[in-house]
Amino acid sequence: MLVPYTKTWLSISGQVQKLKDYGLIIRDDTAAGLFLQHINYFRFSGYALAFETSRHVLVPGTTFEQIRHAYEFDRALRDLVSESLEVIELDLRTAVAHTFAQTHGPFGHTLDTNFMPVFDHPKREYTHAQWLEKLRDEVRRTRNLFVDHYKAHYEEYPDLPIWESTEIMSFGALARMYRGMNKSDQKRVSARYGLQPGILASWMLHLVYFRNICAHHARLWDGLWSIKPELPEGTIWLPPLVPGNGRLFASLLVQSVLLRGCVAEKHFAKGWRLRVERLISDLMPAAPDALLKMGLAADWRAHPAWTA
Repeated sequence: MLVPYTKTWLSISGQVQKLKDYGLIIRDDTAAGLFLQHINYFRFSGYALAFETSRHVLVPGTTFEQIRHAYEFDRALRDLVSESLEVIELDLRTAVAHTFAQTHGPFGHTLDTNFMPVFDHPKREYTHAQWLEKLRDEVRRTRNLFVDHYKAHYEEYPDLPIWESTEIMSFGALARMYRGMNKSDQKRVSARYGLQPGILASWMLHLVYFRNICAHHARLWDGLWSIKPELPEGTIWLPPLVPGNGRLFASLLVQSVLLRGCVAEKHFAKGWRLRVERLISDLMPAAPDALLKMGLAADWRAHPAWTA
């Protein structure tokens, strides 16, 4: 049964006092107030959830600094994940465009015969016509010099060659395109990453969602995903090596495997893995069951998909 919302505006000092009432140890009210002015009480309280034993009941001895540290750890983690996502996304854009154009030419993506009748998608189905019209809308809205040049010289506008279109379309549109491609074309792309087509389709969809979490600066480290990556067959993808596919570790493994397919970025990939390991080892939040909240097995660094 719905009830009226009755919470009222609180001053910064009132927010500090409310946290104290919940049992949070705050040694410096001024410093706590300044931080709450920066990140918002509601966001801060989200990081406090990992330190609760039940709603609004904190583990005895929990300090403001511990929760702030969890936020700072999460910010550093988002930065690392975002770096990796950039490399992976650019590689996927190139792989899809290059592979598709080799078979279907520069404008093959405008023909529904080169796609499945309906684009498989867990949330809603797309037809080729719907996908293409959204792509054309994106092209029309863009303010890009190469698009302006193309529009002034070529009659096919707003249809761009696929290797230009993949530079314009959103990552979500790229993921939908891949899901709609014929299986033979999907296989040629997924082979680059050593994956089955269905697994890559699931991973691309998850990474679109994962990137949106990062782009909105949402909580990452102890998150529970609503769009989960499908895991490949094999014992290395089962518990206890991978406790599940709904938390951070599964997403890190997805990135690690895809980075392995980005051959030109192998030095970045190696350094990235080391930086992730160092961050988790040195700065992991002091919350109860922190490894579990990240979906990490005790020996997660030795997982074959991470070390390969």
